[in-house]
This record gives sequence, C-alpha cells and structure tokens, in this order.
Amino acid sequence: MNIHEYQAKALLEQFGVAVPKGVAVKAASEFEAALAKLDGAGGYMVKSQIHAGGRGKGTFTNGFKGGVKFSATKEKALENANAMLGNTLVTAQTGAEGRKVQALYFTEAANLGKRPDGRDDEYYLAILLDRATSRPVIVASTEGGVEIEQVAHDTPERITKVQVDPAVGLQPYQARQVAFALGFKGELFKQCVTLVTKLYRFFWEKDCAMVEINPLLVTKEGRLLALDAKVSFDDNALFRHPDVVALRDLAEEDPKEIEASKFGLSYIALDGSIACLVNGAGLAMSTMDIIQHFGGKPANFLDVGGGASKEQVTAAFKIILGDPNVKGILVNIFGGIMDCDIIAQGIVAAARETGLDLPLVVRLEGNNVAAGKATLAASGLKLVAGDSMADAARKIVALVGKA
Repeated sequence: MNIHEYQAKALLEQFGVAVPKGVAVKAASEFEAALAKLDGAGGYMVKSQIHAGGRGKGTFTNGFKGGVKFSATKEKALENANAMLGNTLVTAQTGAEGRKVQALYFTEAANLGKRPDGRDDEYYLAILLDRATSRPVIVASTEGGVEIEQVAHDTPERITKVQVDPAVGLQPYQARQVAFALGFKGELFKQCVTLVTKLYRFFWEKDCAMVEINPLLVTKEGRLLALDAKVSFDDNALFRHPDVVALRDLAEEDPKEIEASKFGLSYIALDGSIACLVNGAGLAMSTMDIIQHFGGKPANFLDVGGGASKEQVTAAFKIILGDPNVKGILVNIFGGIMDCDIIAQGIVAAARETGLDLPLVVRLEGNNVAAGKATLAASGLKLVAGDSMADAARKIVALVGKA
C-alpha cells in the first residue's frame, strides 16, 4: 500500500525524522490559511500529491509544466497551486492518461547547502527488502535528487548497500557505515547515524516495504532534512496497523484492483488485450510471459490464489470484463490445493451471468481435472481447451488476432 508524501512525512516526524514544515490541502479555499501557517521568508514549495514519481518533470494536460514548484512569494504559490489542483498530471510513471491531482502539499522551502564543487548538497537514502537475501537493505548514495536507477547504471560505485540481519536488527556500526559512505563528518556524521537508526526503526515497526528519502539534504545551517519521502507498506501486515490503513487513498488506485481486494484476489491492470486468470503468482507471471512470447500482450496479472471459491472466480471474471481493452481471456489453472472443478463452475457461472462473448481459452491440469473438464463440456459455452500452457497461449493469441 502506498501513501502520499505529506502522509509519509507526518509518520516520519513521529519517529523523530526532521522534515520541512508543511500543510496539505484538498480545496482552493484552503490555500490562504495553509500558507499563513508557513514561514515564507525563503519561499514556498507547492507539491502535487499523487502516487507516482517524476512529479517535478511532469506536465499537466492544461499545459502547465511541473508538479513540484518553488514559489518565491505567496502570490506565486497561489498561482502555481491553482494551476495544479484538480488538473491531470502526466509523468513517466503515470502513463499517458496521467493522474488527477486532488491534494497539494505546501512546505517551507529549505535553505539548501552547497558542496565545495558547487553542486547542491543532496543525498539518497532508502530502506527496502532485498528479495535475493530476504533481508532489509539500506541503500545510500551521494547522488541525491536524481533517479537512483540512473546512478546505478552510470556510476554504480557511488551506491552503498548495507544488509541488516532481521534477527538482530540494525547495529550501530552499520549506521556509522552509511554515514561514512555519504562522506559526513563531525556533527553531520552524528546526525546521519541518528537518522539512519530512526529510519530503520520506522521501517521495521511499521512493516514497510520501502522507505525512500530523495533527496536527503544538508541545509546551510548544517542540518540534515528529509526533503521528499516515499513510503509503501506490506499489504500482508496491514492488519497490525489500522492507523496506516486509514491513510489509504482509494482515488489513487485502480477501481478494478480495489474491487479485487474485496474478494481476496491479487489483481494488477496492464495495457494489453488478453486477460489472464491464474492460480499462483509464479504461474501468473509465466502465463504473461508466454502470451508475450507468442505475440500477444497481457491485460492483467490476476492470481485467484491456491484455494479460490466459485464466488471468487465469478468475481474475477466480472473484474476482467470491466476492462474495455480486454479482447480475450486465458484461464490457466494448475490444481494442487485448488479443485479444478471449482474453477470450472466459477467460469460457467461467470460466463452466463455476464453474457460472455469474448474468445475464451481454458487450460486445466491437476486436482480433479476430469470433473472440471466435464463441467465445462456440459456447459455449452463456446470455449477452446488448451492441452498445455504453450498450446493455450498460442490459441488465445490467434483468436484475439482474428477478432
């Protein structure tokens, strides 16, 4: 689960992480009162709040450029805010459709320090889960303010990674290792050690999937400040954090994904035309790959899980058919725990209830497969059986191509 920047900073403040003073607003009528709460001596930042990166380089569909703007005066801040709120921002991460900006974040502009070579004194700091080692990893770089992927590609030697053993937690020497890697000395070194320690505590206690500070900056006054923050949480641990769940912004999520979550389904919308209904995340990814291999494009990732009910399968079909880009459906089920006949019953119920008229290819294998195939055969549905995963993928790509 993702949250907005202003929400992330409020949580970080609770753990003692220093952030610029800011106020979030959701209506133009709130602009004046919000700005009055801030010290505008050094100017203001006006920041669009959407769940996507690249805001500063984005463009609004009304022609206004930049979803993050420095404003030297209150009047300029109001002008920028009026150009952003309620309009659609397109960034590299939103896709061409963009995201409507429904909240803004006013903050006091930080008094940014400079390095001896004249560059802004900005750094990158993040904590996330390393899938290869199943451990939290702290990622730090002296190159803040730019995409970390670009740094990793161009100058990987400028990235430091520190693995943390979850059994013992972050050790003091590891926090010092990060501070050394960033080149801090004296008071800044102490601040960095403290910051890393607090950030890891936040990451661990709140069951985060990722905490990213970019940039982490040094002010002219010699203070470390988290200028921007991205935080996401492990969905499987949200039951432990009702305060975090309360921060969920459904307006930032795909309605189909929200509907899927109500039925315990894992659904992610993609931009292809062939919908997939699969049990198991690994099989789902393999199914998407093989569709692409045969020249098609998957329209979604949909994992019904290892023990889906007839009702869940029916709900999955309805969600799939709610996507106007879907031109065909591939069902690929391997019955281990799953009963193939349950899947078959769900397919029949959903097809009848929705009046399905799209090409449908079904590949069933495993537990109770004979009964599942018999249910499909007796249904009278116009569907095509796949003898293998490759055969099923080849057939649905051909059918969608003809359609």
